[in-house]
Amino acid sequence: MAKFYGKIGFVIPVEDPPESGVIVNKQIERSYYGDIIRNYRRWEHLQQVNDDINVNNEISIVADPYVNMNTPYIRYVIWNDVKWKVTGIDVLYPRMVLSIGGVYNA
Repeated sequence: MAKFYGKIGFVIPVEDPPESGVIVNKQIERSYYGDIIRNYRRWEHLQQVNDDINVNNEISIVADPYVNMNTPYIRYVIWNDVKWKVTGIDVLYPRMVLSIGGVYNA
């Protein structure tokens, strides 16, 4: 099983400036250790010139209190210098398994 060390991206809505009623998305990245428990890639053949790559990888990380409290805000994982969108989360305390899909565009 391959090891993982990388950043997980959280997108948290915050009011900026405070008490203004304007909500903006704040991106926070935190580093985590874990294991890559599934490593699978596939090409999506769409009606365009270049095919899209999708991964169906699963990364198991050691959960800390921050990730447990902010699970709904997890949006992407940086792996091999690419931001991959998180498509599913399985909480298996004390670990968390993140399923990742296509490239994260935001």
